[in-house]
Amino acid sequence: MPTLLLRLVGPMQSWGTTSRFDQRDTGKEPSKSGVVGLLAAALGIDRENWIDLEPLTHLTLGVRHDRPGMPKRDYQTAQHIISADRSKIHETAVTTRDYLADAAFLVGVGAENVALLGSLHAALRNPVWPLALGRKSYVPSEAIWMADAMQDMPLREALARYPWIATRRKWEALPEQLLMSLESEDGSGVLRMDQPLSSFAERRFGARFVRSEWIPFPQGGGPCFSIESI
Repeated sequence: MPTLLLRLVGPMQSWGTTSRFDQRDTGKEPSKSGVVGLLAAALGIDRENWIDLEPLTHLTLGVRHDRPGMPKRDYQTAQHIISADRSKIHETAVTTRDYLADAAFLVGVGAENVALLGSLHAALRNPVWPLALGRKSYVPSEAIWMADAMQDMPLREALARYPWIATRRKWEALPEQLLMSLESEDGSGVLRMDQPLSSFAERRFGARFVRSEWIPFPQGGGPCFSIESI
């Protein structure tokens, strides 16, 4: 099964799956719904368009934590907020926004349909709509598109072999291991409620299972067995 890789690097990222009202959470890694939404934006798929979105929900997702980032919380205020039942107006409302600071993730999506991955690769290079890392204001600091992102190998192997994407700082040592998360095929692992079941306008999400493991720090100067995009 071929794999398409994405580079998600930015000063702020947020991948929430349980946000409600005035609290916005973030997971420790990109969510399935968030990555599918990013790819949909690149293709120009409308929020109400389930027909074109549905094939993207069948992609297999994997994430490698090249730099995990630091959990942070931002406080925001808003005035004259109408309550959910419209019974009153709050003069001032305080909301919280959790996010990951200084994170770098290598994300892979796998599919048997090479043409679909090729179209996604092309769309990431020239997206229809602006791409963001979980929230519109959280823009990537490096290009999500990579020239050699199409890999003719299974998802796990592609993530394990691709070179480290984070920028090394003078004061830090290279890690010996990296954390990698893959969708579980046998139903084992941690439950995540971020599998899109409808258009993003309807916002219905189902369960999927994710297993994590530590892999050796990738060696070598470049990726192997890249294939041309369609």
